[in-house]
Amino acid sequence: MKSRAAAVAAFALACTVTFFSAGAEAVVFAAWQVANVPWGDTLNVRKYPSGSSQKQAAYPNGTVLQMTGRCTGEGPDLTDIAYLPPWKQAQAVRYRWCEVWHDPARNGQFETGWVYGKYIRPH
Repeated sequence: MKSRAAAVAAFALACTVTFFSAGAEAVVFAAWQVANVPWGDTLNVRKYPSGSSQKQAAYPNGTVLQMTGRCTGEGPDLTDIAYLPPWKQAQAVRYRWCEVWHDPARNGQFETGWVYGKYIRPH
């Protein structure tokens, strides 16, 4: 059983190294969560940073998201504002689109997507 666990860990590491060496800009993921979505609704993850872009997935309040750190425009990198109080971090991205790393089909095929900052907060 240990050899299987070691093989799985080695595969995961290889995938991570391949992903990051392929030109991805994110090296560290920041944990944020879905927040402020009206009751009974969900936060849409979009393919591109636009409300009219293709919807990849939807998550309810409280869902923890893996953020790449990137936000649109003059928005901050989430790792650069991690020292700020949570309310200031949330305010800094309120009107920005921020990139997430998620598994929309829940099949191990992770990809990037975008969420609107008004509906996320630091975890």
